[in-house]
Amino acid sequence: MSDAIPLCLLALSLANLLAFSLFALDKARARAGGRRIPERTLLLAALFGGLGAGLGQRLLRHKTRKQPFAAWLGLILTLHALALLAVAMVVWR
Repeated sequence: MSDAIPLCLLALSLANLLAFSLFALDKARARAGGRRIPERTLLLAALFGGLGAGLGQRLLRHKTRKQPFAAWLGLILTLHALALLAVAMVVWR
């Protein structure tokens, strides 16, 4: 089981890096007038890499006013926070 924890952390780190990278790429394409990344793809990336997506939205100021995208992303980030709280309660019990 001790080998599974670093593997999970690596997978989460990669998912967050991918989500942030997709937000950055979409922002760059929006500025350049290129082909955009579909919102569905960005939200799917956020589902697995919530922190990266949240940071990508805030730091890059990307899709902050776009509704319902911002609401969906907010819901995903709330679910991530609740999952983290649940894991912390199990670990520190």
